[in-house]
Order: sequence, then structure tokens, then C-alpha cells
Amino acid sequence: MSIIGNIIWIILGGLIMAIAWLIAGILCCITIIGIPLGLQAFKMAQLVLWPFGKTVDYSKMGTGSVILNILWILIFGWGLAAGSAILGILYCITVIGIPFGLQWFKFAKLALFPFGAQITDI
Repeated sequence: MSIIGNIIWIILGGLIMAIAWLIAGILCCITIIGIPLGLQAFKMAQLVLWPFGKTVDYSKMGTGSVILNILWILIFGWGLAAGSAILGILYCITVIGIPFGLQWFKFAKLALFPFGAQITDI
């Protein structure tokens, strides 16, 4: 069932958000200091492209993750989170779109706090 959900996800906007994460990663990798941010963005692009069947755990955030998350929010996180939240609201208008809307809300939170987040299969 998750394969069908992932295929529909890609068609209904997941590809666009994955491209946004890739652009953020490329822009971050321009400087040496931004490379850790860029690598995290590439990891998130992969997750956004294939989200069903995966879960995100935020329980193991350290002080380094908190500092990097603050930097991330200031540079790219707020825009990607706002885009994800808006798409989540739009998808939740219909009953059929609710599972996809919930995925967008998951990524809105992940767009704000990507460092220290552990992505696992369900």
C-alpha cells in the first residue's frame, strides 16, 4: 500500500518539494561552512520523494543539532516549512487528500528541525 501512496505522492506534488530540498542543498553546499546543511537537505529530499512507510523520530537531538537547526531555520527552513504547511492545508480540504496532507504537515515540522531527526522505516 505504501508503494501506491508513494507513486500518487510523487504525482501530486512530492516531486516539487523534493526539488525545493535539492535546490536548498545545492545553495548550502556553495560554502564550506554550509556543506553539513546541504548534505542534510539532500537526505531530506530523498525522504520527501518517498515518504510513505517512513517515520521521523526527534528524541535524540543534541546541542549541535539545536545550533544547526537554528541556523537552518534562519536560512531555508521557514520557507520550506511554510510551503509544506500550505500544501498540507490544501490537501486536507478533501477526504481523499487527508493522508497526503498529513505527510505535508510531517515535512513542515521536519523542514524546521531536520538535524537530529532519525528517519526509520515503519
